[in-house]
Amino acid sequence: MAEKLLRIVLAEKGVYMKKIIVIGSPGAGKSCFSKKLALLTGITLFHMDNLYWRSDRTHITHDELVEKLREIMSDDSWIIDGNYISTLELRVNEADTVFYMDYPTDICIEGIRGRIGKKRDDIPWTEQELDDDFLKFVESFCTETKPRIEEILKKYTDKTLYRFCGRDDADEFLKG
Repeated sequence: MAEKLLRIVLAEKGVYMKKIIVIGSPGAGKSCFSKKLALLTGITLFHMDNLYWRSDRTHITHDELVEKLREIMSDDSWIIDGNYISTLELRVNEADTVFYMDYPTDICIEGIRGRIGKKRDDIPWTEQELDDDFLKFVESFCTETKPRIEEILKKYTDKTLYRFCGRDDADEFLKG
């Protein structure tokens, strides 16, 4: 019922989403947002972490990841959540809608700290402690990765872009 209502509301607003990506810093809540969006829309969700990582914390090659993404993106509809700057332009190019969780660093760090020890279905293991290198990546996200995201997004003005600056923004969107 909720799926049908969301589609009606979005259609009335002239919003049509079939090929969606959700991006932003680790800890921003991309996966939580994506799961709720998938439930509301009925669109199949794919997590980049599950596509890239194996349960033993090894990963596939970049070429294998691109091949998996191309296969997913050949479908009529999908939601892909995750940043992975090396494949971002490929995904933005194929998407019709981009949700950008553009949150302050402290909110993202709080997010990654809050998930330590919790089983999640968006990554193939349970994080038992905060990795120092990962923390440094999140701390430098706004200065290192965000400018690259912005460059890519500027090229694709034909995409529908929703930029959320805090969790309340994303929650409000989902409430419609």
